[in-house]
Amino acid sequence: MFRTLRRALCVAAALLLPLAGTQSAHADVDARAGAGYWHTSGRQILDAAGQPVRIAGVNWFGFETANHVVHGLWARDYKSMIDQMKSLGYNTIRMPYSDDILKPGTMPDSISYDGKNTDLRGLTSLQVLDRIVAYAGQAGLKIVLDRHRPDAAGQSALWYTASVPESTWIANLKSLATRYQGNPTVVGIDLHNEPRDPACWGCGDTARDWRLAAQRAGNAVLSVNPELLIMVEGVQSYNGAGGWWGGNLMGVAQYPVQLDVPNRLVYSAHDYATSVAQQPWFSDPSFPANMPGIWDRYWGYIFKQNIAPVWLGEFGTTLQSAVDQKWLSTLVTYLRSTSAYGADSFHWTFWSWNPNSGDTGGILKDDWQTVDTVKDGYLAAIKAPGFAGGGSGPDPGGPGGGTAACSAAYTVSSDWGGGFNAEVKVTNTGSAPLKSWKVSWTWTGSQKVTSMWNASHTQSGAAVTAVNATHNGSVPTGGSASFGLGGAPGGGGVPSVSCTAT
Repeated sequence: MFRTLRRALCVAAALLLPLAGTQSAHADVDARAGAGYWHTSGRQILDAAGQPVRIAGVNWFGFETANHVVHGLWARDYKSMIDQMKSLGYNTIRMPYSDDILKPGTMPDSISYDGKNTDLRGLTSLQVLDRIVAYAGQAGLKIVLDRHRPDAAGQSALWYTASVPESTWIANLKSLATRYQGNPTVVGIDLHNEPRDPACWGCGDTARDWRLAAQRAGNAVLSVNPELLIMVEGVQSYNGAGGWWGGNLMGVAQYPVQLDVPNRLVYSAHDYATSVAQQPWFSDPSFPANMPGIWDRYWGYIFKQNIAPVWLGEFGTTLQSAVDQKWLSTLVTYLRSTSAYGADSFHWTFWSWNPNSGDTGGILKDDWQTVDTVKDGYLAAIKAPGFAGGGSGPDPGGPGGGTAACSAAYTVSSDWGGGFNAEVKVTNTGSAPLKSWKVSWTWTGSQKVTSMWNASHTQSGAAVTAVNATHNGSVPTGGSASFGLGGAPGGGGVPSVSCTAT
């Protein structure tokens, strides 16, 4: 989001658009499309079976904020939120996050557990993200993870800051790519949100050249999960032409992003209306007829020249002014209706699902329940078919069959120097129920387990293995179990833990 004027911080039976009986030979999107991981072919995105798909979704923000979790869970259950997105005809969620959620033990804030979100109680932010991914996969929605901020304090012009260097950015991207490896609900990663001045495209300065940084990060992600789509946003300025943060992709013509794995690159632009900021084209006497030419110049040419798919990752407005209403109507036409063109179209995720985006508002109104039917109605022509729920691979939360897998999180609950207590939470991250599990770690010091509850253990030197008790070995998909321990001496910190489904 273009942030200079933000006053507040700022998706089965999906609504399928009628595709039959249209005039266009392109209108051949199959409602069953979307299975497995996706890849690109020219300007189209294809599913694992080679069928074209169209991303038509919303941004659901919050993981990038100090709440460290999607907003609105104080008012709604996350499952009902996802169900409503699906019922409205959105098929993808762009999920902004900050690197803060990758820090061990980061906990979410402002979740109501009063008759809702009860399965999220006690989970870390990453574990909540796991639950959302799992349920979205069941519902047939895809997720694009968006590295929105280096930390919750705010966006950054470049992909790194003094406190979050490039090495951390890349390590965290790889960690997320690995975390969801084999789960095609997470179809892609947007490497960094809205690069802006002094970021450049093609200038060759490794400290500022976003195109080179995107290549480094994209190849790092693909080295651990070669199936993911890599979404690369634009910059703000190129050859003297300024625009929206992240919205300028003019440099692609001369300096395309080059990835080691072919057919994984999607270019992404952002575009906004006057409720966010003024731009010279809004006061052009020919407005809104001038807008298609503006979009062609900044990012549309990439699609029209069949270079790569183009995804409008953010666009939004309060719709209060006549200028903004004309802008959105013209933009929807430019993005190409699904009834006429099927998936041979621009991809998009609207900003935002949340009502608490200060200069755009959202699809939901302030009660987090009621739909802004006028705003939602503008998008009707570009909504697209949903995807089959449950996923085709090891999808967390997928029904039946599947693969057993787990993760573990170790938290020190107290440490008094001479000893300590810790809790370990085991989460079923696979697509089948766990029958049993074991967790292993190695302390860096002389710590010994003095007691353990809800699990049994063996220790050899600094290496510890804990095995479930009889009552908590069975863990449903997306569920969790915990055990605790006492140890001595204190000061051992948090070791790296691994979980094995047995």
